[in-house]
Amino acid sequence: MSSSPGKFGALRHRDFTLFLCARFLATVAIQMQSVAVGWQVYALTSDALDLGLVGLAQFAPFVPLALVAGQVADRFDRRRIVALCFLVEMLCGAALLAFTWVGLTVVWPVFAVMALYGSVRAFMMPASQAVVVNLVPAEVFGNAVALNSSVFQVAVIAGPALGGFLYLAGPDVVYATVTGCLATAALLMGGVRGEPKKPGGNPPMSLDSVLEGLRFVRSRPVMLGAISLDLFAVLFGGATALLPAYARDVLHAGPTGLGWLRTAPGLGAACTALALAFWPIQRHVGLWMFGGVGVFGAATLVLGRSEDYAVALAALAVMGAGDMVSVYIRHMLVQLETPDAIRGRVSAVNSVFIGASNELGEFESGLTAEWFGLVPAILLGGCATLGVVGAWMWGFPVLRGMDMFPRGVRDMPESRRKQPRQAKHKQKRRRR
Repeated sequence: MSSSPGKFGALRHRDFTLFLCARFLATVAIQMQSVAVGWQVYALTSDALDLGLVGLAQFAPFVPLALVAGQVADRFDRRRIVALCFLVEMLCGAALLAFTWVGLTVVWPVFAVMALYGSVRAFMMPASQAVVVNLVPAEVFGNAVALNSSVFQVAVIAGPALGGFLYLAGPDVVYATVTGCLATAALLMGGVRGEPKKPGGNPPMSLDSVLEGLRFVRSRPVMLGAISLDLFAVLFGGATALLPAYARDVLHAGPTGLGWLRTAPGLGAACTALALAFWPIQRHVGLWMFGGVGVFGAATLVLGRSEDYAVALAALAVMGAGDMVSVYIRHMLVQLETPDAIRGRVSAVNSVFIGASNELGEFESGLTAEWFGLVPAILLGGCATLGVVGAWMWGFPVLRGMDMFPRGVRDMPESRRKQPRQAKHKQKRRRR
């Protein structure tokens, strides 16, 4: 006889519950911090380019460190890496609090703190993405992934709204709350105990080993197409970086209004994630991927043309919904095709692409806003995203024609793994 673990079966495991609480607090804190930093920087300079430089400051150290961080996540205890990252992020929040107390008149100290945060994030992302499998038994791993994604989306919704509300009392109140949340997250993560599961021994630190995750992604056209599509689509469509300027200059809203604007994409993503939990994508996976990114681009165009606050909120929510579809498919592909022994390094490659699309996309948006103006920059981003969709549909026919997710590839010996096109022919022969 066997019993179902239930919808919340993973929460019966102490280590996973502590990790989930810590990640929720940390994500809420970072979302609050992003609202405060964006509004404070734009209030000081009134220059959209500086909003882009906030993203560039985070991205610059991220790329050279991320692949090394993936090797670190495969070599050392992932739980301790996450706890240490929370602790350093807490110090970043404390530094922003100190700058505000002494009277911030220039923005370069904020850029320096954001560069440190980007360095920490390079180590955080591979370790946090790969650690869940080490905290729960195999029979509740799927439940743990679902809970982890749901809690993240709730934090993305709550954090910006709370940050915008607290900013009414001053940026120092936001940064003090951020520091407290991250300190608590570090303590909770430090309480995770038990023997860590070794994901395949300790691979030696070498350039060849560091690049193994990149070679793995390159060897799978479907995974490469999905990750790179997300990269370039969000890179050109990073309008959310311009929201502080858009809220103040176009919608004539304050920091609370900005908080709700930053919340809207998370709300759309959360509703879509809930829908996918009940009605998961099973067929026409490739078309769903391209459709989600296309909806993201089209909603960006609506955002750029709108001067009404309600329409802007709706457009941002649709952007989040479209993005969630592509994130869901990309996550499924990475999980199904990656062996645990190199999950940290593959997660690092995925993190580089995500970091490039988010932080580098913020810089691209700020730069185009400086060149062409705020609204034209948003419209140009939406058009570029739709152009990327068309180019990738032509350049990655194997992704466009993908019908179902691969099954069991992660558990197959290396000698039995085939490229998607070969696997499809093999399945046809078995049916005959």
